[in-house]
Amino acid sequence: MRRPPGRRSQRRDEKRGVGMRVLVTGGAGFIGSTLVDRLLQDGHEVIAVDDLSSGNRDNLTSAARSPRFALHELDIRDPALISLAAEWRPEVVCHLAAQISVRKSVADPVHDARLNVEGTASVLTAAQSGGARKVVFASSVAVYGRPEAIPVPGNATTDPRSPYAASKLSGEIYLATFKALYGIDYTTLVLSNVYGPRQSPEGEAGVVAIFTDGLLNGTPTVVYGEGTQTRDYIFVDDVVDGFARACGDVGSGGRFNLGTGVETTDRALHTLIAQAVGAPDEPATAPARLGDLPAMAVDPAPALEALGWRPRTDLTTGLKMTVEWARTRLSSR
Repeated sequence: MRRPPGRRSQRRDEKRGVGMRVLVTGGAGFIGSTLVDRLLQDGHEVIAVDDLSSGNRDNLTSAARSPRFALHELDIRDPALISLAAEWRPEVVCHLAAQISVRKSVADPVHDARLNVEGTASVLTAAQSGGARKVVFASSVAVYGRPEAIPVPGNATTDPRSPYAASKLSGEIYLATFKALYGIDYTTLVLSNVYGPRQSPEGEAGVVAIFTDGLLNGTPTVVYGEGTQTRDYIFVDDVVDGFARACGDVGSGGRFNLGTGVETTDRALHTLIAQAVGAPDEPATAPARLGDLPAMAVDPAPALEALGWRPRTDLTTGLKMTVEWARTRLSSR
């Protein structure tokens, strides 16, 4: 384990081009590692914290070559996180570490709360201990429940319908509480269905990764119900651009949707991925799953106004890049 990058003033010095110090929880994960790469590219010093229960050290191969990066294998609930932040004094904390399975949260809500509620409280305590200026928090469209309108506006009423959604909404409340107590600024980013390179097809995987893996391997893929369920698919590079922007002085105290506002059906998604792979578009069908939302998309317009952010990668282009990465990954095994 590499020691934290060298100590210096924690605040950014624009004249000398010195970047910020940013601590990223869940930094070895699909989104977290992509964010680490982006922050290093932008000239910042970065510590990734990850217990590697679902994150992958290989995702940080490129980052590990930088003298401005260190990985700490650590559960975010470990008191050592508070000591690490107090020693290193990050300016910004990007909090992505979480239990992300809705089904697991229903089966074991206590475990979900320990990871997502207790974990977030621990991360915020570490941010306070380290004198952080800001926390950027990854929330989920699950907090909206069954939306009254689509695309869902950023100021929509929250209606959590799973312990996972409740734990994410709890995180948002904790952010406001810590701002009131300690003056720590925050921005909440509500993520729609994120896809792209490094997303695993195993465990609680996204449907893009599952379809891609099946079509590349020639194994059965499944569309549930009539295939008319819709989701809003956002490319991972666009998501981390939102995080990178939110690390600055914009978006104070706000919740912003990161999505495209465009609905894509499961059946249409399968067709697009099959075309990118060059495989037959012949999924199996299965009964609709109990509790699945029939439709979801979010309105990203407020993020453009507040963060200067917009989705830049269309679905066809993003799927092509995702398939190319997955094909390379398979060939290297």
